[in-house]
Amino acid sequence: MGTTACSVSRRLEGKECPQWGPEDCRAVLEKNVPTDCLRPEKVVTQDISSQRLQFLAKVKLFQRLPLEQHSVLASACHVVDFDDEAKGLRPAAAFQGCDPCEVIIRQGEEGDELFVIQEGEAEVLLGDTPVTLRPGDYFGETALLRDEPRAATVRAKGHLKALSISRQKFVELGLRDKLDFPQRKAVGGGMGNHVEVKEPTPKSDSERQLMANALKKNTNLQSLVDLDRTRINAIIDVAWKQEVPKGTRLITEGDLNADYFYIVQSGLFSISIADQKDGTALGSIGPGGSFGELALIYFAPRAATVEATEKATVWVIDRGNFKKILAKSADELEGEYLKLLDKVELLSPLKKDEKAALARSMTEVSFVKGELIFKQGAEGDAFYLLVDGTVDVIKDGKPKTRLKGTREKAAYFGERALLQKEPRAATLKVYSVKAKALMLDKQSFEMLLGPLEELQRRPKGGKSKLQEQPGSALLRKSRFGKIKRKDLKVLGLLGCGGFGAVELVEHEKTGNTYALKALSKGFVVKSGMQQSVMSERDVQLACDSSFIIKVYETFNSSEHLYFLLECALGGELYATYNKKGLTGKEGHAKFYVAGVVVAFEHLHSKKIVFRDLKPENLLLNDHGHLKLTDMGLAKVVIGKTFTTCGTPDYFAPEMIASKGHTLAVDWWTLGVLAYELMCGNPPFEAEQVMQTYQKIKKGIAQVGFPPRCRGRCEDLIKNLCQKDPSERLPMRSGGIENIKKHIWYEGFDWQSFESLKMETPYKPEVKSKTDIANFSARDADRPPQVKYKDDGSGWDASFATSE
Repeated sequence: MGTTACSVSRRLEGKECPQWGPEDCRAVLEKNVPTDCLRPEKVVTQDISSQRLQFLAKVKLFQRLPLEQHSVLASACHVVDFDDEAKGLRPAAAFQGCDPCEVIIRQGEEGDELFVIQEGEAEVLLGDTPVTLRPGDYFGETALLRDEPRAATVRAKGHLKALSISRQKFVELGLRDKLDFPQRKAVGGGMGNHVEVKEPTPKSDSERQLMANALKKNTNLQSLVDLDRTRINAIIDVAWKQEVPKGTRLITEGDLNADYFYIVQSGLFSISIADQKDGTALGSIGPGGSFGELALIYFAPRAATVEATEKATVWVIDRGNFKKILAKSADELEGEYLKLLDKVELLSPLKKDEKAALARSMTEVSFVKGELIFKQGAEGDAFYLLVDGTVDVIKDGKPKTRLKGTREKAAYFGERALLQKEPRAATLKVYSVKAKALMLDKQSFEMLLGPLEELQRRPKGGKSKLQEQPGSALLRKSRFGKIKRKDLKVLGLLGCGGFGAVELVEHEKTGNTYALKALSKGFVVKSGMQQSVMSERDVQLACDSSFIIKVYETFNSSEHLYFLLECALGGELYATYNKKGLTGKEGHAKFYVAGVVVAFEHLHSKKIVFRDLKPENLLLNDHGHLKLTDMGLAKVVIGKTFTTCGTPDYFAPEMIASKGHTLAVDWWTLGVLAYELMCGNPPFEAEQVMQTYQKIKKGIAQVGFPPRCRGRCEDLIKNLCQKDPSERLPMRSGGIENIKKHIWYEGFDWQSFESLKMETPYKPEVKSKTDIANFSARDADRPPQVKYKDDGSGWDASFATSE
């Protein structure tokens, strides 16, 4: 949006925005957009010039249209002249004392029109300093998709000529339905198969000081994780020195081998990206500087190229060692839990490694004053260690004793529930203002160690019962092996991702259609994701819910792994919301959020964490029912896991901080989804991913809620997006029923919904079981294939259920 720089800190709907210039200004305007109620005379022209096409091609939204539709779009646009002499055509409104005839769009009003400036200049009024828009700049993009209040006022500076198109015209021409909305990419942990970790290099005091200062100065790293002196020293300890000749690229944009963080000891590096048209560097990094910090947190392709412009020396830190340092506090906490478990008489037959596994598996739960932890006579299924607060023990309605717990001296109760489900002998009621306990349920215990009765009968010298793969018991193989890959015929392309493509296929013997998801084995190995892919298979085979895409078979070939999946031809919820203007429709949002609630209920009952919720991973079938898809980041978790993965807009605070996360991470993402469906964008969205993380760490309390999302919906979102995982609504006493009984769902018939009898709010157009019109993938989108070389490890040997 022009080239003039402007660095004014702005506020938009109560949300703090980062420093921004005209280009960012356009991004702000694209969130909340135009109206045609304040507009002078229109002069319509049919001149479809190449200049008009060039102007329209700059609009990001129009870049999502097929090229052949651009001439249709250009013909539909009209030219609007804003003339100072047309004062009589405007209402007598005012904005901060400005002449009302100059106003094109007004902050807070809803609009339905996009403008692209052809001649003249306009000002964006938001905050204290106006931002100038020039020919080629545009505003009002989102108005073509949905109703949203304007984020700012825009006024003409003298005579102004602009191209304009209304939402009504855009829809009438079928252009909204032709938009392509690419998926936001998830990031993953990766196994670092190709990572070379060298022995630490001895460091002088001055070198250690330079490195410590560099870590402290890296604001991105500081915003992601808590780096105290102990952690900084530990990071410095594991670093090694590397000499870098002039012209060496330490980081290459798009490179998948992104595993190192660098601190510059001497020399100079340039930073560049492919989109920089003039080939100039974006900046440089010299001694005491650092780069590559995202590689320490998760696996993702590099975002820029960093090249030595002179001979240099750097210190190198790898992701594996960095993660171990961050996880150390969790190990210390596990040690504390282990000491508490040693005091529980019922667990005395367990070996040390078994108790350590239980310590890792305990989940923090929170309670408030007056809340019942459990009730006398109710069937018990969990054991508790009270680590903070006071509770009353009540038997037959009479207080018997009061228990107080601290992390040093925890009180424990309910341990017999690990032996068998029997009625609780008393009621436990919270007396203190708040209480926190560590909880372990019978299902988790038995997934890890088997029945406690067997452990009690085990001979003194018997072997440990610890199961390394707790998810293996979940598999249901009996229904597989009936469909052969050779009997499948490809009908069309449904979608593409980094690992491969998803195609619609037909079973030639039955005529049934499926979605066949192919993963490049070469790409899987290069990314170090072998374990993740096998976990995806295990999770997918374990699931059996009407709200989760089913798997029918898995296949293994020389170059690919395949999932044969249920197909949902109504399209992705992400594209549907954008094309059909569903944002802010409360009935739709309730319906789709409810679908995720039921899907998560099923996954969590099997101790599976999903970790990648977003509208792109929600599909609609031909009736409009919701289906959760893509188990690529899902995993069986008992207690905490430490892999940083998911889609950055949906990251929970504990995911960013690498402190370990539990099933509670999914409930944070549900809150983010509800906000996006109601407001049109995620609550923590920003231009740069680091800005997103900073917003997430500030929390949901700093996020503005538009009028249509306030009240009951806002309350649900804020109760899901609690910084403390144990405070999130389904993690409290009452569990998932806390959502189902929340006031936002008052009058919602959950039984009808879960039995698929409730009428769907939107029914997609699907003409037949081979109709892929609701998907817009192209062959050009297929990722490049990476040749697979079998290393002989047999990592994929058990993948296939059929041939």
